[in-house]
Amino acid sequence: MLLITLSSFYNVAVVLSGVAFYCNCLITLIFSTLIQMAQGTASATATSRLSKEYKRLLSNPVPLAHACPLPSNILEWHYVLEGSPGTPYEGGYYYGKLIFPPDFPFKPPSIYMTTPSGRFLTDTRLCLSISDYHPETWNPSWCVSTIIVGLHSFMNENAHTVGSTTSTDEEKRILAKRSGGFNIKLEVRTILKLLKLVFEFLKIQ
Repeated sequence: MLLITLSSFYNVAVVLSGVAFYCNCLITLIFSTLIQMAQGTASATATSRLSKEYKRLLSNPVPLAHACPLPSNILEWHYVLEGSPGTPYEGGYYYGKLIFPPDFPFKPPSIYMTTPSGRFLTDTRLCLSISDYHPETWNPSWCVSTIIVGLHSFMNENAHTVGSTTSTDEEKRILAKRSGGFNIKLEVRTILKLLKLVFEFLKIQ
């Protein structure tokens, strides 16, 4: 179990370092980890759906995006968006989180971006048609890939929303260049947090 846990934990750390990653764990081991380490807040429907979503992302990754659930909580997903070529974000790596409700997919997730981008306020709940700001527009058939693609698309637009900010293209380019360094610093703090979660889980086994 420790080997499986650390393997999943390693994948999250790789995301935070700003390096394109593809999870290489066996699907059966991933499912075992997700089911055994879930903290009991997710419904059976949410656990089943999100496990299938993860399997789908492994076999059919979203271009310029990477995502995986936190080993200790299948409702908390970590993602990294790569800056789209030809935009001020090119060369940047933007880390964030998706927090799914216990009754997903019947309700939408909260969406946050942590890495400074010049487009979104950091660690701020974003108001999007695919987020929990607008449950009335949410479609239960939408999947994690839909959310990531929608977020990436909106990032490349200039439309204003709650949680967005304004900056010049030059400021965005500077932040893109700095994103790797920011994520590395963030990784150190996150590694400590994840290690604590791993050891707490092992204590109750």
